[in-house]
Amino acid sequence: MTGATTVPWYREVSRGQWKSMFAAWIGYLLDGFDFVLITLVLTEIADEFDLSTASAASLVSGAFITRWLGGAVLGALGDRYGRKAAMIVSILLYSLGTFACGFAWNYISMFTARLVIGMGMAGEYSASATYVLESWPARLRNRASGFLISGYSGGTILASELYRWVVPHWGWRWMFWIGVLPVLVALWVRRALPEAGDWHEEVATAKARPNPFRPLFAGRSRASVNTALAVAASVALFLVFTPLGAGWRRPLSLLAAGCLVAFAAQLGGRRRWPLYVALTCTVFCAFLYSWPIQALLPTYLKEQLGYTPSEVTDVMFYAGFGTMAGCWLAGFAGDWLGTRRAYVYTLLASLAFVFPVFAVQDTLAGLGVLLFFLLALSQGISGILPKYIAGHFPTRTRAASLGFVYNTGALGGAVAPVLGAHLAEGMSLGRALAVLTFGLTLVVIVLVGCDLPRRLGRLTDPAGDEDHLVPEQPLSMTGPDMEKT
Repeated sequence: MTGATTVPWYREVSRGQWKSMFAAWIGYLLDGFDFVLITLVLTEIADEFDLSTASAASLVSGAFITRWLGGAVLGALGDRYGRKAAMIVSILLYSLGTFACGFAWNYISMFTARLVIGMGMAGEYSASATYVLESWPARLRNRASGFLISGYSGGTILASELYRWVVPHWGWRWMFWIGVLPVLVALWVRRALPEAGDWHEEVATAKARPNPFRPLFAGRSRASVNTALAVAASVALFLVFTPLGAGWRRPLSLLAAGCLVAFAAQLGGRRRWPLYVALTCTVFCAFLYSWPIQALLPTYLKEQLGYTPSEVTDVMFYAGFGTMAGCWLAGFAGDWLGTRRAYVYTLLASLAFVFPVFAVQDTLAGLGVLLFFLLALSQGISGILPKYIAGHFPTRTRAASLGFVYNTGALGGAVAPVLGAHLAEGMSLGRALAVLTFGLTLVVIVLVGCDLPRRLGRLTDPAGDEDHLVPEQPLSMTGPDMEKT
Protein backbone atom coordinates (compact mmCIF):
# COMPACT_ATOMS: atom_id res chain seq x y z
CA MET A 1 0.00 0.00 0.00
CA THR A 2 2.95 2.30 0.66
CA GLY A 3 4.15 2.00 -2.93
CA ALA A 4 0.67 2.77 -4.24
CA THR A 5 0.54 6.05 -2.33
CA THR A 6 3.86 7.29 -3.76
CA VAL A 7 3.08 6.62 -7.43
CA PRO A 8 0.97 9.32 -9.18
CA TRP A 9 -2.42 7.94 -10.08
CA TYR A 10 -2.00 8.59 -13.80
CA ARG A 11 1.02 6.27 -13.88
CA GLU A 12 -1.15 3.43 -12.66
CA VAL A 13 -2.99 3.68 -16.01
CA SER A 14 -1.13 1.98 -18.85
CA ARG A 15 -0.69 3.42 -22.32
CA GLY A 16 -3.23 0.94 -23.68
CA GLN A 17 -5.77 1.94 -21.04
CA TRP A 18 -5.33 5.62 -21.94
CA LYS A 19 -5.84 4.71 -25.60
CA SER A 20 -9.03 2.87 -24.70
CA MET A 21 -10.25 5.92 -22.82
CA PHE A 22 -9.48 8.23 -25.74
CA ALA A 23 -11.31 6.04 -28.26
CA ALA A 24 -14.40 5.78 -26.07
CA TRP A 25 -14.22 9.49 -25.21
CA ILE A 26 -14.16 10.47 -28.90
CA GLY A 27 -17.25 8.36 -29.54
CA TYR A 28 -19.02 9.92 -26.59
CA LEU A 29 -18.04 13.42 -27.74
CA LEU A 30 -19.66 12.71 -31.11
CA ASP A 31 -22.65 11.23 -29.30
CA GLY A 32 -23.10 14.48 -27.36
CA PHE A 33 -22.58 16.54 -30.50
CA ASP A 34 -25.22 14.66 -32.47
CA PHE A 35 -27.72 14.52 -29.63
CA VAL A 36 -27.61 18.19 -28.62
CA LEU A 37 -28.04 19.54 -32.15
CA ILE A 38 -31.83 19.33 -31.88
CA THR A 39 -31.89 21.61 -28.80
CA LEU A 40 -29.86 24.31 -30.58
CA VAL A 41 -32.06 24.47 -33.68
CA LEU A 42 -35.38 23.73 -31.99
CA THR A 43 -36.80 27.22 -32.58
CA GLU A 44 -35.74 27.16 -36.27
CA ILE A 45 -37.38 23.76 -36.77
CA ALA A 46 -40.52 24.91 -34.94
CA ASP A 47 -40.77 27.94 -37.25
CA GLU A 48 -40.31 25.90 -40.43
CA PHE A 49 -42.72 23.11 -39.44
CA ASP A 50 -45.15 25.48 -37.61
CA LEU A 51 -44.92 23.67 -34.25
CA SER A 52 -45.96 24.76 -30.78
CA THR A 53 -43.34 24.85 -28.01
CA ALA A 54 -44.66 21.58 -26.55
CA SER A 55 -44.67 19.81 -29.94
CA ALA A 56 -41.16 21.04 -30.69
CA ALA A 57 -39.98 19.88 -27.26
CA SER A 58 -41.32 16.40 -28.03
CA LEU A 59 -38.68 16.14 -30.78
CA VAL A 60 -36.10 16.16 -27.99
CA SER A 61 -38.13 13.45 -26.29
CA GLY A 62 -38.21 11.31 -29.44
CA ALA A 63 -34.65 10.05 -29.00
CA PHE A 64 -35.49 8.79 -25.52
CA ILE A 65 -38.39 6.60 -26.61
CA THR A 66 -36.21 3.93 -28.22
CA ARG A 67 -33.37 4.15 -25.72
CA TRP A 68 -34.73 1.40 -23.47
CA LEU A 69 -34.77 -0.99 -26.42
CA GLY A 70 -31.42 0.14 -27.85
CA GLY A 71 -29.74 -0.08 -24.45
CA ALA A 72 -31.00 -3.60 -23.85
CA VAL A 73 -30.36 -5.00 -27.35
CA LEU A 74 -26.96 -3.39 -27.95
CA GLY A 75 -25.98 -4.07 -24.35
CA ALA A 76 -26.77 -7.76 -24.87
CA LEU A 77 -24.67 -7.62 -28.04
CA GLY A 78 -21.80 -6.26 -25.97
CA ASP A 79 -22.18 -8.98 -23.32
CA ARG A 80 -22.23 -11.77 -25.90
CA TYR A 81 -19.80 -10.62 -28.61
CA GLY A 82 -17.67 -7.99 -26.86
CA ARG A 83 -17.79 -4.32 -26.00
CA LYS A 84 -16.00 -3.26 -29.21
CA ALA A 85 -18.66 -4.67 -31.52
CA ALA A 86 -21.44 -2.90 -29.63
CA MET A 87 -19.51 0.40 -29.71
CA ILE A 88 -19.13 0.29 -33.49
CA VAL A 89 -22.77 -0.63 -34.18
CA SER A 90 -23.94 2.14 -31.84
CA ILE A 91 -21.92 4.90 -33.47
CA LEU A 92 -23.13 3.86 -36.92
CA LEU A 93 -26.75 3.98 -35.76
CA TYR A 94 -26.74 7.44 -34.24
CA SER A 95 -24.70 8.92 -37.09
CA LEU A 96 -27.24 7.55 -39.60
CA GLY A 97 -30.08 9.09 -37.59
CA THR A 98 -28.31 12.45 -37.42
CA PHE A 99 -27.75 12.54 -41.18
CA ALA A 100 -31.43 11.69 -41.76
CA CYS A 101 -32.53 14.64 -39.59
CA GLY A 102 -31.10 17.00 -42.20
CA PHE A 103 -33.56 15.63 -44.78
CA ALA A 104 -36.68 15.78 -42.57
CA TRP A 105 -39.65 17.38 -44.36
CA ASN A 106 -42.16 17.47 -41.48
CA TYR A 107 -42.65 16.67 -37.81
CA ILE A 108 -43.15 12.90 -38.22
CA SER A 109 -40.06 12.40 -40.41
CA MET A 110 -37.90 14.33 -37.93
CA PHE A 111 -39.36 12.38 -35.02
CA THR A 112 -38.61 9.07 -36.77
CA ALA A 113 -34.97 10.03 -37.34
CA ARG A 114 -34.72 10.92 -33.67
CA LEU A 115 -35.86 7.40 -32.79
CA VAL A 116 -32.83 5.99 -34.64
CA ILE A 117 -30.51 8.40 -32.82
CA GLY A 118 -31.94 7.19 -29.51
CA MET A 119 -31.17 3.56 -30.33
CA GLY A 120 -27.55 4.39 -31.14
CA MET A 121 -27.02 6.70 -28.19
CA ALA A 122 -28.29 4.06 -25.78
CA GLY A 123 -25.86 1.50 -27.13
CA GLU A 124 -22.99 3.97 -27.05
CA TYR A 125 -23.59 4.69 -23.38
CA SER A 126 -23.68 1.06 -22.24
CA ALA A 127 -20.87 -0.15 -24.54
CA SER A 128 -18.43 2.72 -23.93
CA ALA A 129 -19.07 2.88 -20.20
CA THR A 130 -18.59 -0.85 -19.63
CA TYR A 131 -15.56 -0.88 -21.95
CA VAL A 132 -13.72 1.86 -20.07
CA LEU A 133 -14.76 0.77 -16.57
CA GLU A 134 -13.60 -2.79 -17.26
CA SER A 135 -10.31 -1.61 -18.76
CA TRP A 136 -9.08 0.79 -16.04
CA PRO A 137 -7.61 -0.12 -12.61
CA ALA A 138 -10.32 -0.93 -10.09
CA ARG A 139 -9.51 1.85 -7.63
CA LEU A 140 -9.66 4.52 -10.38
CA ARG A 141 -12.97 3.56 -11.93
CA ASN A 142 -14.89 6.61 -10.69
CA ARG A 143 -12.23 8.70 -12.39
CA ALA A 144 -12.58 6.63 -15.56
CA SER A 145 -16.34 7.15 -15.50
CA GLY A 146 -16.03 10.93 -15.03
CA PHE A 147 -13.44 11.34 -17.78
CA LEU A 148 -15.55 9.34 -20.23
CA ILE A 149 -18.83 11.16 -19.64
CA SER A 150 -17.07 14.53 -19.99
CA GLY A 151 -16.83 13.72 -23.70
CA TYR A 152 -20.56 14.31 -24.02
CA SER A 153 -20.12 17.85 -22.71
CA GLY A 154 -17.28 18.39 -25.15
CA GLY A 155 -19.71 17.48 -27.91
CA THR A 156 -22.21 20.08 -26.71
CA ILE A 157 -19.48 22.76 -26.75
CA LEU A 158 -18.45 21.79 -30.28
CA ALA A 159 -22.06 21.84 -31.47
CA SER A 160 -22.76 25.27 -29.96
CA GLU A 161 -19.63 26.73 -31.57
CA LEU A 162 -20.69 25.40 -34.98
CA TYR A 163 -24.20 26.77 -34.44
CA ARG A 164 -22.75 30.28 -34.30
CA TRP A 165 -21.28 29.95 -37.82
CA VAL A 166 -23.43 27.42 -39.65
CA VAL A 167 -27.07 28.28 -38.96
CA PRO A 168 -27.01 32.03 -39.78
CA HIS A 169 -25.29 31.34 -43.12
CA TRP A 170 -26.53 27.94 -44.33
CA GLY A 171 -29.57 27.07 -42.19
CA TRP A 172 -30.32 24.43 -39.59
CA ARG A 173 -30.15 21.37 -41.87
CA TRP A 174 -26.40 21.73 -42.38
CA MET A 175 -25.86 21.22 -38.65
CA PHE A 176 -27.10 17.64 -39.02
CA TRP A 177 -25.23 16.93 -42.26
CA ILE A 178 -21.94 18.15 -40.78
CA GLY A 179 -22.58 16.05 -37.68
CA VAL A 180 -22.02 12.79 -39.55
CA LEU A 181 -18.47 13.59 -40.76
CA PRO A 182 -16.43 13.10 -37.54
CA VAL A 183 -17.90 9.61 -37.11
CA LEU A 184 -15.30 8.30 -39.56
CA VAL A 185 -12.60 9.44 -37.15
CA ALA A 186 -14.17 7.53 -34.25
CA LEU A 187 -14.50 4.34 -36.29
CA TRP A 188 -10.87 4.60 -37.37
CA VAL A 189 -9.68 5.10 -33.77
CA ARG A 190 -11.68 2.13 -32.50
CA ARG A 191 -10.72 -0.41 -35.17
CA ALA A 192 -7.48 -1.56 -33.50
CA LEU A 193 -8.53 -1.43 -29.84
CA PRO A 194 -8.09 -4.45 -27.58
CA GLU A 195 -11.17 -5.89 -25.92
CA ALA A 196 -12.10 -4.78 -22.39
CA GLY A 197 -9.98 -6.60 -19.79
CA ASP A 198 -12.73 -7.85 -17.45
CA TRP A 199 -14.92 -9.08 -20.33
CA HIS A 200 -11.99 -10.82 -22.04
CA GLU A 201 -10.97 -12.63 -18.85
CA GLU A 202 -14.43 -13.75 -17.74
CA VAL A 203 -16.44 -14.13 -20.95
CA ALA A 204 -14.31 -14.34 -24.10
CA THR A 205 -12.49 -17.45 -22.89
CA ALA A 206 -15.62 -19.16 -21.55
CA LYS A 207 -17.19 -22.05 -23.45
CA ALA A 208 -20.72 -20.62 -23.23
CA ARG A 209 -21.34 -16.97 -24.13
CA PRO A 210 -23.92 -15.13 -21.99
CA ASN A 211 -27.43 -14.46 -23.25
CA PRO A 212 -28.97 -11.78 -21.00
CA PHE A 213 -32.34 -12.11 -22.76
CA ARG A 214 -32.72 -15.83 -22.07
CA PRO A 215 -35.21 -15.24 -19.20
CA LEU A 216 -37.48 -13.34 -21.61
CA PHE A 217 -37.73 -16.15 -24.15
CA ALA A 218 -37.72 -19.29 -22.00
CA GLY A 219 -40.59 -21.08 -23.68
CA ARG A 220 -42.89 -20.25 -26.57
CA SER A 221 -45.65 -18.70 -24.47
CA ARG A 222 -43.27 -16.42 -22.56
CA ALA A 223 -41.55 -15.39 -25.80
CA SER A 224 -44.91 -14.47 -27.35
CA VAL A 225 -46.00 -12.49 -24.32
CA ASN A 226 -42.73 -10.54 -24.11
CA THR A 227 -42.76 -9.79 -27.83
CA ALA A 228 -46.26 -8.37 -27.40
CA LEU A 229 -45.08 -6.34 -24.39
CA ALA A 230 -42.17 -4.89 -26.39
CA VAL A 231 -44.50 -3.85 -29.22
CA ALA A 232 -47.05 -2.42 -26.78
CA ALA A 233 -44.40 -0.40 -24.91
CA SER A 234 -42.91 1.00 -28.13
CA VAL A 235 -46.27 1.98 -29.61
CA ALA A 236 -47.51 3.46 -26.34
CA LEU A 237 -44.38 5.59 -25.92
CA PHE A 238 -44.60 6.78 -29.53
CA LEU A 239 -48.20 7.87 -29.03
CA VAL A 240 -47.49 9.52 -25.67
CA PHE A 241 -44.83 11.82 -27.10
CA THR A 242 -46.53 12.71 -30.38
CA PRO A 243 -49.81 14.52 -31.10
CA LEU A 244 -51.31 11.17 -32.18
CA GLY A 245 -51.82 10.21 -28.53
CA ALA A 246 -53.63 13.38 -27.49
CA GLY A 247 -56.34 12.60 -24.95
CA TRP A 248 -54.92 9.15 -24.15
CA ARG A 249 -51.55 10.05 -22.63
CA ARG A 250 -52.29 8.98 -19.06
CA PRO A 251 -53.48 5.40 -19.82
CA LEU A 252 -50.78 5.02 -22.49
CA SER A 253 -48.11 6.12 -20.01
CA LEU A 254 -49.36 3.58 -17.47
CA LEU A 255 -49.33 0.86 -20.14
CA ALA A 256 -45.73 1.65 -21.15
CA ALA A 257 -44.61 1.80 -17.51
CA GLY A 258 -46.24 -1.54 -16.77
CA CYS A 259 -44.52 -3.21 -19.74
CA LEU A 260 -41.10 -1.85 -18.76
CA VAL A 261 -41.50 -2.86 -15.12
CA ALA A 262 -42.41 -6.36 -16.32
CA PHE A 263 -39.18 -6.52 -18.31
CA ALA A 264 -37.15 -5.26 -15.34
CA ALA A 265 -38.70 -7.89 -13.08
CA GLN A 266 -37.87 -10.70 -15.52
CA LEU A 267 -34.33 -9.53 -16.26
CA GLY A 268 -33.60 -9.13 -12.56
CA GLY A 269 -35.09 -12.49 -11.68
CA ARG A 270 -36.72 -13.51 -8.44
CA ARG A 271 -33.85 -12.22 -6.30
CA ARG A 272 -32.80 -9.00 -8.06
CA TRP A 273 -35.95 -7.48 -9.54
CA PRO A 274 -36.36 -4.84 -6.77
CA LEU A 275 -32.82 -3.63 -7.48
CA TYR A 276 -33.54 -3.27 -11.22
CA VAL A 277 -36.75 -1.35 -10.61
CA ALA A 278 -35.25 0.91 -7.92
CA LEU A 279 -32.19 1.79 -10.03
CA THR A 280 -34.44 2.55 -13.01
CA CYS A 281 -36.57 4.91 -10.90
CA THR A 282 -33.43 6.65 -9.58
CA VAL A 283 -32.14 7.26 -13.12
CA PHE A 284 -35.61 8.44 -14.18
CA CYS A 285 -35.60 11.12 -11.49
CA ALA A 286 -32.00 12.08 -12.33
CA PHE A 287 -33.06 12.79 -15.92
CA LEU A 288 -36.14 14.68 -14.75
CA TYR A 289 -34.03 17.18 -12.81
CA SER A 290 -31.27 17.56 -15.39
CA TRP A 291 -32.98 17.50 -18.77
CA PRO A 292 -35.35 20.48 -18.51
CA ILE A 293 -32.28 22.73 -18.57
CA GLN A 294 -30.36 20.67 -21.12
CA ALA A 295 -33.27 20.55 -23.55
CA LEU A 296 -34.86 23.98 -23.16
CA LEU A 297 -31.97 26.28 -22.19
CA PRO A 298 -31.38 27.49 -25.79
CA THR A 299 -35.13 28.10 -26.20
CA TYR A 300 -35.17 30.06 -22.92
CA LEU A 301 -32.21 32.17 -24.00
CA LYS A 302 -33.66 32.99 -27.42
CA GLU A 303 -37.34 33.44 -26.61
CA GLN A 304 -37.45 34.79 -23.04
CA LEU A 305 -34.14 36.68 -22.87
CA GLY A 306 -33.97 37.62 -26.56
CA TYR A 307 -30.37 36.49 -27.10
CA THR A 308 -28.89 36.28 -30.60
CA PRO A 309 -27.40 33.00 -31.94
CA SER A 310 -23.91 34.32 -31.15
CA GLU A 311 -24.88 35.12 -27.55
CA VAL A 312 -26.58 31.72 -27.16
CA THR A 313 -23.31 30.12 -28.28
CA ASP A 314 -21.39 32.04 -25.62
CA VAL A 315 -23.76 30.94 -22.85
CA MET A 316 -23.78 27.32 -24.07
CA PHE A 317 -19.99 27.35 -23.98
CA TYR A 318 -20.07 28.23 -20.27
CA ALA A 319 -22.72 25.55 -19.69
CA GLY A 320 -20.95 22.83 -21.63
CA PHE A 321 -17.54 23.51 -20.14
CA GLY A 322 -19.10 23.64 -16.67
CA THR A 323 -20.57 20.18 -17.16
CA MET A 324 -17.25 18.87 -18.49
CA ALA A 325 -15.31 20.27 -15.53
CA GLY A 326 -17.96 18.83 -13.22
CA CYS A 327 -17.48 15.35 -14.69
CA TRP A 328 -13.74 15.54 -13.99
CA LEU A 329 -14.42 16.77 -10.46
CA ALA A 330 -16.98 14.00 -9.92
CA GLY A 331 -14.46 11.33 -10.89
CA PHE A 332 -11.87 12.50 -8.35
CA ALA A 333 -14.50 13.09 -5.66
CA GLY A 334 -15.98 9.63 -6.24
CA ASP A 335 -12.61 7.90 -5.78
CA TRP A 336 -11.91 10.01 -2.69
CA LEU A 337 -15.27 10.09 -0.88
CA GLY A 338 -16.98 7.09 -2.45
CA THR A 339 -19.44 7.17 -5.34
CA ARG A 340 -22.64 7.63 -3.39
CA ARG A 341 -21.33 10.20 -0.91
CA ALA A 342 -19.78 12.32 -3.69
CA TYR A 343 -23.10 12.21 -5.57
CA VAL A 344 -25.11 13.52 -2.64
CA TYR A 345 -22.71 16.25 -1.50
CA THR A 346 -22.33 17.65 -5.01
CA LEU A 347 -26.08 17.77 -5.67
CA LEU A 348 -26.66 19.52 -2.34
CA ALA A 349 -24.15 22.21 -3.32
CA SER A 350 -25.84 22.67 -6.71
CA LEU A 351 -29.12 23.79 -5.10
CA ALA A 352 -27.55 27.14 -4.17
CA PHE A 353 -27.27 28.08 -7.86
CA VAL A 354 -30.65 27.01 -9.28
CA PHE A 355 -32.79 30.09 -8.67
CA PRO A 356 -29.98 32.67 -9.15
CA VAL A 357 -29.40 31.31 -12.68
CA PHE A 358 -32.94 32.19 -13.73
CA ALA A 359 -32.95 35.51 -11.86
CA VAL A 360 -30.09 36.94 -13.96
CA GLN A 361 -31.36 38.40 -17.23
CA ASP A 362 -29.33 41.47 -18.16
CA THR A 363 -25.72 40.27 -17.99
CA LEU A 364 -24.48 37.53 -20.27
CA ALA A 365 -21.21 37.04 -18.38
CA GLY A 366 -22.99 36.75 -15.00
CA LEU A 367 -25.45 34.22 -16.40
CA GLY A 368 -22.60 32.25 -17.94
CA VAL A 369 -20.65 32.05 -14.68
CA LEU A 370 -23.71 30.96 -12.67
CA LEU A 371 -24.55 28.33 -15.29
CA PHE A 372 -20.97 27.07 -15.17
CA PHE A 373 -21.20 26.36 -11.43
CA LEU A 374 -24.77 25.03 -11.55
CA LEU A 375 -24.04 22.55 -14.32
CA ALA A 376 -20.63 21.60 -12.93
CA LEU A 377 -22.34 20.51 -9.72
CA SER A 378 -25.73 19.24 -10.92
CA GLN A 379 -25.02 17.84 -14.39
CA GLY A 380 -21.34 17.07 -13.91
CA ILE A 381 -22.01 14.56 -11.14
CA SER A 382 -23.66 12.35 -13.78
CA GLY A 383 -20.08 11.56 -14.78
CA ILE A 384 -20.02 8.86 -12.09
CA LEU A 385 -23.54 7.59 -12.73
CA PRO A 386 -22.20 4.70 -14.92
CA LYS A 387 -19.93 3.62 -12.05
CA TYR A 388 -22.79 3.87 -9.56
CA ILE A 389 -25.08 1.68 -11.69
CA ALA A 390 -22.56 -0.76 -13.19
CA GLY A 391 -21.14 -1.73 -9.81
CA HIS A 392 -24.39 -3.54 -9.07
CA PHE A 393 -24.01 -6.00 -11.98
CA PRO A 394 -21.55 -8.84 -12.78
CA THR A 395 -19.44 -8.76 -15.94
CA ARG A 396 -21.44 -11.38 -17.86
CA THR A 397 -24.62 -9.29 -17.86
CA ARG A 398 -23.24 -5.82 -17.09
CA ALA A 399 -23.69 -4.14 -20.49
CA ALA A 400 -27.26 -5.36 -20.98
CA SER A 401 -28.25 -4.57 -17.37
CA LEU A 402 -26.64 -1.13 -17.43
CA GLY A 403 -28.09 -0.49 -20.88
CA PHE A 404 -31.63 -1.43 -19.85
CA VAL A 405 -31.67 0.23 -16.41
CA TYR A 406 -30.02 3.48 -17.50
CA ASN A 407 -31.84 3.91 -20.79
CA THR A 408 -35.25 2.94 -19.41
CA GLY A 409 -34.70 5.49 -16.65
CA ALA A 410 -33.63 7.93 -19.35
CA LEU A 411 -37.30 8.21 -20.31
CA GLY A 412 -37.24 10.90 -17.64
CA GLY A 413 -35.36 12.90 -20.26
CA ALA A 414 -38.28 12.42 -22.63
CA VAL A 415 -40.77 13.61 -20.03
CA ALA A 416 -38.64 16.54 -18.81
CA PRO A 417 -38.75 18.94 -21.79
CA VAL A 418 -42.46 18.32 -22.39
CA LEU A 419 -43.18 18.81 -18.68
CA GLY A 420 -41.12 22.00 -18.68
CA ALA A 421 -42.95 23.32 -21.74
CA HIS A 422 -46.36 22.58 -20.20
CA LEU A 423 -45.42 24.23 -16.90
CA ALA A 424 -44.30 27.26 -18.88
CA GLU A 425 -47.87 27.70 -20.12
CA GLY A 426 -48.84 28.86 -16.60
CA MET A 427 -45.62 30.65 -15.65
CA SER A 428 -42.46 31.93 -17.29
CA LEU A 429 -40.20 29.29 -18.84
CA GLY A 430 -37.34 30.31 -16.56
CA ARG A 431 -39.41 29.82 -13.41
CA ALA A 432 -40.70 26.46 -14.66
CA LEU A 433 -37.15 25.23 -15.27
CA ALA A 434 -36.02 26.42 -11.83
CA VAL A 435 -38.90 24.73 -10.01
CA LEU A 436 -38.42 21.41 -11.83
CA THR A 437 -34.66 21.39 -11.32
CA PHE A 438 -34.75 22.27 -7.61
CA GLY A 439 -37.58 19.94 -6.61
CA LEU A 440 -36.39 16.87 -8.49
CA THR A 441 -32.78 17.32 -7.41
CA LEU A 442 -34.03 16.94 -3.84
CA VAL A 443 -35.74 13.68 -4.82
CA VAL A 444 -32.49 12.26 -6.26
CA ILE A 445 -30.57 13.34 -3.14
CA VAL A 446 -32.97 11.30 -1.01
CA LEU A 447 -32.88 8.24 -3.29
CA VAL A 448 -29.09 8.09 -3.55
CA GLY A 449 -28.33 9.42 -0.07
CA CYS A 450 -30.52 6.84 1.63
CA ASP A 451 -29.10 4.14 -0.66
CA LEU A 452 -32.64 3.00 -1.49
CA PRO A 453 -31.78 0.80 -4.54
CA ARG A 454 -29.31 -1.29 -2.54
CA ARG A 455 -31.58 -1.48 0.51
CA LEU A 456 -34.53 -2.65 -1.58
CA GLY A 457 -32.32 -5.14 -3.39
CA ARG A 458 -31.22 -6.69 -0.10
CA LEU A 459 -34.84 -7.51 0.77
CA THR A 460 -34.77 -10.36 -1.74
CA ASP A 461 -30.99 -10.80 -2.17
CA PRO A 462 -29.20 -10.38 1.19
CA ALA A 463 -25.89 -11.44 -0.37
CA GLY A 464 -26.07 -8.92 -3.21
CA ASP A 465 -23.99 -6.24 -1.52
CA GLU A 466 -20.77 -6.66 -3.51
CA ASP A 467 -19.40 -3.94 -5.78
CA HIS A 468 -18.74 -5.95 -8.94
CA LEU A 469 -16.46 -3.26 -10.39
CA VAL A 470 -14.29 -3.22 -7.26
CA PRO A 471 -14.23 -6.91 -6.25
CA GLU A 472 -14.59 -7.88 -2.60
CA GLN A 473 -15.81 -4.40 -1.64
CA PRO A 474 -19.42 -3.65 -0.57
CA LEU A 475 -21.37 -1.11 -2.60
CA SER A 476 -21.90 1.05 0.45
CA MET A 477 -18.18 1.44 1.18
CA THR A 478 -16.83 4.98 0.84
CA GLY A 479 -13.53 6.13 -0.61
CA PRO A 480 -11.66 6.56 2.71
CA ASP A 481 -12.93 3.14 3.89
CA MET A 482 -11.54 1.54 0.71
CA GLU A 483 -8.14 3.20 1.27
CA LYS A 484 -8.00 1.77 4.82
CA THR A 485 -8.85 -1.68 3.48
